[in-house]
Amino acid sequence: MQIVGFSLVATFLALIVKEQKPNFAFLLIVFVGCAIFLFLVDQIYAIIHMIEKIAVNAKVNIVYVETILKIIGIAYIAEFAAQITKDAGQGAIAAKIEMGGKILILAMAIPILTVLIETIIRMIPS
Repeated sequence: MQIVGFSLVATFLALIVKEQKPNFAFLLIVFVGCAIFLFLVDQIYAIIHMIEKIAVNAKVNIVYVETILKIIGIAYIAEFAAQITKDAGQGAIAAKIEMGGKILILAMAIPILTVLIETIIRMIPS
């Protein structure tokens, strides 16, 4: 509720300020986005810690869990950057950010995909 309230107030304020100073309104929106992210850092840490604990209990190789968490982080950061860039009216750059994020995700996922394919091949009878 705090995030929603904060966001709505900032949105209305940005709409009012946009008439007079569009650059200031854009900076306000960027600031609010960063503030929301910083507000959620504790929850993000708790989720990551919980996932790592579950992986250890399930005896899953922690390298794979860390890789998946990095992939999720790349997706969120790329999305955040693309949305900010779109808000600035730079849709072409936003598309490049999204493409770059997808390529990084694919590159990081290759070791996991390799292990998955090798496991499936070992399960298939010869």
